[in-house]
Amino acid sequence: MFDKMTIDDVDVQGKNVLMRVDFNVPLTADFQVADDARIVKALPSIRKVLDDGGKLILMSHLGRPKGIPKREFSLAPVAEHLSGLLEKEVRLAPDTIGPEVVMQIENMKPGNAILLENVRFYNEETDNDPEFAGAIARLGDIYINDAFGTAHRAHASTEGVAHHVYPAVAGYLMQKELDYLGKALEKPKRPFWAVLGGAKISGKIDVIENLLPKVDGILLGGAMAFTFDAFEGLKVGNSFVEKDRIEMAGALLEHIENSNAKVLMPMDIVIADAFNENAGTKIVKRGEIPDGWQGLDIGPETIISYSEALRDAETVVWNGPMGVCEMEPFRKGTKALADTLVEVTARGAVTIVGGGDTAAALKTFDLVDKVTHVSTGGGASLEFLEGKTLPGVAALTDHS
Repeated sequence: MFDKMTIDDVDVQGKNVLMRVDFNVPLTADFQVADDARIVKALPSIRKVLDDGGKLILMSHLGRPKGIPKREFSLAPVAEHLSGLLEKEVRLAPDTIGPEVVMQIENMKPGNAILLENVRFYNEETDNDPEFAGAIARLGDIYINDAFGTAHRAHASTEGVAHHVYPAVAGYLMQKELDYLGKALEKPKRPFWAVLGGAKISGKIDVIENLLPKVDGILLGGAMAFTFDAFEGLKVGNSFVEKDRIEMAGALLEHIENSNAKVLMPMDIVIADAFNENAGTKIVKRGEIPDGWQGLDIGPETIISYSEALRDAETVVWNGPMGVCEMEPFRKGTKALADTLVEVTARGAVTIVGGGDTAAALKTFDLVDKVTHVSTGGGASLEFLEGKTLPGVAALTDHS
């Protein structure tokens, strides 16, 4: 279980507090924050430091500027938006490191905050360059990592800096993410079901392997199911198949057959004659997709079967939609399972949704607040479910 020092273990009064947050948010064409969910989720840790009299130095990345400062990747809109949320000015530093940044921090008063400019304006960030990490570290007395969404990256601001600042602790959001995911995997209430979808089997193989001995059942959906079908010689038409993963899918099927977990595949498929919202559609049995057609959602029989399987669940982890949720005709399967999760959550089950596409779908359905936890980290939650060590977590200070 999670055994790292947290924000509640440190006294920030009068200290320079470096906090890594995940403010990688979408911006509108006129450079306004389009979705502030990640900013809002960081507010408890931010307010804790400010209320306790710390001098807060926030840092984040935005997009992929690849070491080149560009206006479209500046954190200026985020600083402005955060200022509005806090009803207190959050100044944007002119750079990530350097004498001017140091001077602005020295002139700060306790209880105030500054946001460093995009850490990825430096290639040294993604290279986890020790000198760059050290330069960042010299800005703070305490390091807090509250960016679960980047915890799977060994970057300078997420992993490197933690080796230069003592203590390096977890923020409230980081702690919440690891508590929910950790308990789900280590001490789940049973029955424990996993729902795995999305386009590619390559992104889920390690997850399935890691979950098979832990769960009571797995529901598979999304386009990745067609790679399994292709191995079995079933008709998949023009559906998306990872041809270089077909043999791997076969090996995984063998592991599934030898496990104690109940693994369900779609029984019927909603297929379309083109990849667009106005395409002609029909429903066919699994393995009966004709040439020129492609599977874009699970069918009604599968929806009933999957919903029934989840109805008695006490723990559910879901990563990956059941269909092409960006198109209204092909989101029924995902919506139905989301509704089922809401039902089981209401009666006390623990329901955890991870992955950017799945979280986005729940937001579309206005159901984000009706499940137990929606993870802010797509890649990080996936790697956690794979059983991998997250560098940004491992680098934090252990409880003594």
